[in-house]
Amino acid sequence: MNGRGAVLAARIRTAAAALILVPFAACAGPGGATSDVAERTIRAVATTSIVADAVREVGGDRVEVTGLMGPGVDPHLYRASEGDVRRMSEADIVFYNGLHLEGRMSELFAEMGARGIRTVAVAEAIDTASLLRPPEFEGAFDPHVWMDVGLWRLAVARIADALAELDPTHAETYRARAAAYGVRLDSLDAWVRSRVEEVPEAIRVLVTAHDAFNYFGRAYGFHVRGLQGISTVAEAGTADVQALARYVAEARIPALFVESSVSPRSIEAVQAAVRARGFDVRLGGSLYSDALGGVGSGAETYEGMIRHNTETIVSALAGGDG
Repeated sequence: MNGRGAVLAARIRTAAAALILVPFAACAGPGGATSDVAERTIRAVATTSIVADAVREVGGDRVEVTGLMGPGVDPHLYRASEGDVRRMSEADIVFYNGLHLEGRMSELFAEMGARGIRTVAVAEAIDTASLLRPPEFEGAFDPHVWMDVGLWRLAVARIADALAELDPTHAETYRARAAAYGVRLDSLDAWVRSRVEEVPEAIRVLVTAHDAFNYFGRAYGFHVRGLQGISTVAEAGTADVQALARYVAEARIPALFVESSVSPRSIEAVQAAVRARGFDVRLGGSLYSDALGGVGSGAETYEGMIRHNTETIVSALAGGDG
């Protein structure tokens, strides 16, 4: 972990240095550029596509949202460019997931906050008692909270509170939109619970490239095995591949899943290793983990992503013969 930590620290220093070079005349601050937001559209920046989608749902036509990471972008490896930092510095408010999801850019966001830019870590509004703390993740929390629809509802409420604080004139609009979206999320959560009942309990095992689905597993009754752990910064070794292959072959798990934001090579290596053990496991499809899909994918919204993932998982596992 020391080598990876050095790389991440270097990325933080690079981004922080870029921040210093950006003019801050347009930065938001008390009595500054945000004082007129009631009379105009709010300029918001969101890091991941998942966070951006939630901000659009809550903000409606009152908020113009710029997303930094598009479809297929891995936030664990996200590297802020000078242009990205400029966009954030010129925004009225910046939303990010937090919990160290975005390449451990906490120092960059802290620097922005010190310069008067409003930054909001939406996932950090969730009570820590509800968060997972994997032992292999250096004592930090698992940041993939959106995989539990009920938890993501809490992050949405935080977005509404932040916009209401920034723009009190339209506070009720943001809270009403968040409440209406929350009703849809409650319906989505119930739908997921109903669909996964089709998978026999003995094979409710979700094997993916990295551990992005632990909240999904806890909420909906799946055992989750990720090859790379919580973060994709660390690459899986041969021993990791063989250990996972042995587990899959012995448990006769019918399908493995690749992820849209992670190279499929590692899971394909597991598949080959399982077959070498005499069990023919198939690839069950591609799941969206750290990013939404592109336009036309059916997963370009959070609701679409959750539905796509659930249908893919259920179809692959429930249709398997073990």
